[in-house]
Amino acid sequence: MQIYERLRDLREDKDMNQTQLAEILGMKQQQYSEYERGFREMPMRVYIRLAQFYDVSLDYITGLTNDRRKFW
Repeated sequence: MQIYERLRDLREDKDMNQTQLAEILGMKQQQYSEYERGFREMPMRVYIRLAQFYDVSLDYITGLTNDRRKFW
Protein backbone atom coordinates (compact mmCIF):
# COMPACT_ATOMS: atom_id res chain seq x y z
CA MET A 1 0.00 0.00 0.00
CA GLN A 2 1.24 3.45 -0.89
CA ILE A 3 1.67 6.04 1.86
CA TYR A 4 -0.82 8.22 0.04
CA GLU A 5 -3.49 5.52 0.05
CA ARG A 6 -2.97 5.02 3.78
CA LEU A 7 -3.40 8.77 4.40
CA ARG A 8 -6.66 8.80 2.48
CA ASP A 9 -7.91 5.65 4.21
CA LEU A 10 -7.16 7.05 7.66
CA ARG A 11 -8.96 10.29 6.82
CA GLU A 12 -11.97 8.47 5.40
CA ASP A 13 -12.10 6.16 8.44
CA LYS A 14 -12.74 9.31 10.51
CA ASP A 15 -15.42 10.41 8.02
CA MET A 16 -13.49 13.59 7.27
CA ASN A 17 -12.89 15.43 4.05
CA GLN A 18 -9.61 17.05 3.06
CA THR A 19 -10.81 20.51 3.99
CA GLN A 20 -11.63 19.47 7.55
CA LEU A 21 -8.29 17.74 8.04
CA ALA A 22 -6.35 20.60 6.47
CA GLU A 23 -8.00 22.99 8.90
CA ILE A 24 -6.91 20.83 11.85
CA LEU A 25 -3.36 20.79 10.45
CA GLY A 26 -3.39 24.55 9.89
CA MET A 27 -3.02 24.47 6.13
CA LYS A 28 -5.08 24.94 3.01
CA GLN A 29 -7.02 22.05 1.49
CA GLN A 30 -5.01 22.22 -1.73
CA GLN A 31 -1.74 21.78 0.16
CA TYR A 32 -3.05 18.75 2.05
CA SER A 33 -4.47 17.32 -1.18
CA GLU A 34 -1.02 17.52 -2.76
CA TYR A 35 0.42 15.57 0.19
CA GLU A 36 -2.31 12.94 0.02
CA ARG A 37 -1.90 12.48 -3.73
CA GLY A 38 1.90 12.35 -3.54
CA PHE A 39 2.45 15.55 -5.52
CA ARG A 40 4.28 17.25 -2.66
CA GLU A 41 6.72 15.93 -0.07
CA MET A 42 5.18 16.01 3.39
CA PRO A 43 7.37 17.38 6.21
CA MET A 44 8.08 15.11 9.17
CA ARG A 45 6.20 17.46 11.50
CA VAL A 46 3.01 16.77 9.50
CA TYR A 47 3.58 13.00 9.67
CA ILE A 48 4.00 13.30 13.44
CA ARG A 49 0.87 15.43 13.80
CA LEU A 50 -1.14 12.92 11.73
CA ALA A 51 0.13 9.99 13.82
CA GLN A 52 -0.96 11.83 16.96
CA PHE A 53 -4.32 12.78 15.50
CA TYR A 54 -5.10 9.27 14.23
CA ASP A 55 -3.52 7.63 17.30
CA VAL A 56 -1.34 5.32 15.19
CA SER A 57 2.38 4.76 14.78
CA LEU A 58 4.50 6.52 12.20
CA ASP A 59 5.39 3.06 10.89
CA TYR A 60 1.71 2.47 10.16
CA ILE A 61 1.25 5.80 8.38
CA THR A 62 4.32 5.21 6.23
CA GLY A 63 3.32 1.66 5.38
CA LEU A 64 6.21 -0.06 7.17
CA THR A 65 3.70 -2.11 9.16
CA ASN A 66 0.03 -2.94 9.10
CA ASP A 67 -0.08 -2.79 12.90
CA ARG A 68 -1.81 0.44 13.92
CA ARG A 69 -0.46 0.37 17.49
CA LYS A 70 1.82 3.16 18.48
CA PHE A 71 4.99 2.29 20.31
CA TRP A 72 5.57 5.37 22.44
